[in-house]
Amino acid sequence: MNFSDKPIGIFDSGVGGLTVAKSIKEVLPDEQIIYFGDTLHLPYGEKSSHSIVRYSKQITQFLLDQGCKAIVIACNSASAHAYEATKECVPEGFPVINVIDPVVKHIHQLEANSNVGVIGTKATIRSKVYQDRISPIKISYLETPLLAAMVEEGFINNEVSQSVISAYLRKKELSTIDTLILGCTHYPLLEKDIKAYYNDAIRIIDSGRLVAQELKEKLMNLKLFNSGAMEKNDAFYVSDYTTSFEQTTKTFFGAEISLKELKIT
Repeated sequence: MNFSDKPIGIFDSGVGGLTVAKSIKEVLPDEQIIYFGDTLHLPYGEKSSHSIVRYSKQITQFLLDQGCKAIVIACNSASAHAYEATKECVPEGFPVINVIDPVVKHIHQLEANSNVGVIGTKATIRSKVYQDRISPIKISYLETPLLAAMVEEGFINNEVSQSVISAYLRKKELSTIDTLILGCTHYPLLEKDIKAYYNDAIRIIDSGRLVAQELKEKLMNLKLFNSGAMEKNDAFYVSDYTTSFEQTTKTFFGAEISLKELKIT
């Protein structure tokens, strides 16, 4: 097998990264993916930077052991706190994509007078990764820690999710924005509710499609596109099995997927 035929490794703390994985499969349909959801330790947004780095390095090593040719950190908290540590785990020149860089690049292509808001976990917002890198474009930010846990529990597009989203988005920090970054890969699963709150009056930016395009460019430049010569099944792992995770994965990728449990400490 050529190295270009190897899989792409993707990881997140839970189901949120599946939104990124789905975008990657849409943009790169011939690529095999290996997905790891660290459900034992979710949400990363409530963990210390030290813990996020430790989990990310362990998962990265597992994905490397599976022969992955690229790593996608499909989690904003891990991207903010463990991107550099993850790069240290891989050979020089090995492609590692996070979910923040493509969004920042996209934001800088918007009008200079844009008023951008970011919602995310405590770990992401407190890292100031968006605030520091989007400047001088005006940016407002808000911790929305309940949203990721709500998605993991399956509260999506219902009265519960609508109530919690409204309680966050009506806060004064976001009162003047015209663009909203979904600073957690769980949040695209709530995009319908978020758009309804704003009556489609603002731009909503999620990282999935932007990350997929960035990955495509990296693979193209490194001549690592899958040749398409072999039929390979995608693989999905979790550190703690839950029926809700399996159901969400099947909703995204089809009923034939199999979910395997692999503990990390």
